[in-house]
Amino acid sequence: MATAATTTNGTATNGSATPDITLYTNHACPWAHRAHIALKELGLPYKEEIIDLDRPRDPWYLKINPRGLVPSINYNGHIITESATVTQFLADAHPSQHLLPTSASESNALFRARVAFFVDTFISKALPQIFDGWKAQEEDAKDAVADEIVSVVVKEVEPLFDWDTKTGPYFGGSDKPTLAEVQTGPFVLRLIAFTKPEYGILSPKLAGLLKEKAPKFTAWATKLVEEESVTYIWDEKLIATRTKERFAKLAAAAKV
Repeated sequence: MATAATTTNGTATNGSATPDITLYTNHACPWAHRAHIALKELGLPYKEEIIDLDRPRDPWYLKINPRGLVPSINYNGHIITESATVTQFLADAHPSQHLLPTSASESNALFRARVAFFVDTFISKALPQIFDGWKAQEEDAKDAVADEIVSVVVKEVEPLFDWDTKTGPYFGGSDKPTLAEVQTGPFVLRLIAFTKPEYGILSPKLAGLLKEKAPKFTAWATKLVEEESVTYIWDEKLIATRTKERFAKLAAAAKV
């Protein structure tokens, strides 16, 4: 059970006492990636335990999280699981101007409600099509899924970009990533990266279609994938290769 400390040290960005945090994670998992973004944005130091997702979970980890999933965190002795819960807890425990707590004020609660709707829309409407794109093996199937992804982004997601981007590029006009970006960032990162022709995962026409038909989404996504908090654990080539191999094996097994 190897432990590696991150390079983030000191107190939290809001000046509160620094908690003792251990993050149980896997850098290839987009759900666990959410926790990394939140911790980086909040400037919270943490220790890291890498969980091998390619084999049955060790008994010691099942005592921490009986579901065996990542991420989990040990926060001052308290175990918190599930990526949305972990990131929401961190935002509440360490509020900042861009990762607002839920209950400090009515305006914060309204903002978080809008964030929750944005995230739910992306995860429930767009992400299933994106996953279908990862699964597609033939070029015509990839192209068909690309059209579906664009259609759902245009219909469901693009209209939610209703803020003045002159104030900031992120949700609600924030100049820094909010909880909306924390919870969608890992998937947006993969969406943008996997359209690159060298990986052969998503249709290469997808990027152009999104730029043409969903310009607000594209501008937001392009900015988001440049953020250090989103990319500091990201090994694009490795994860793209693993993703392609995984879905190729699943497709081959389905034909047997």
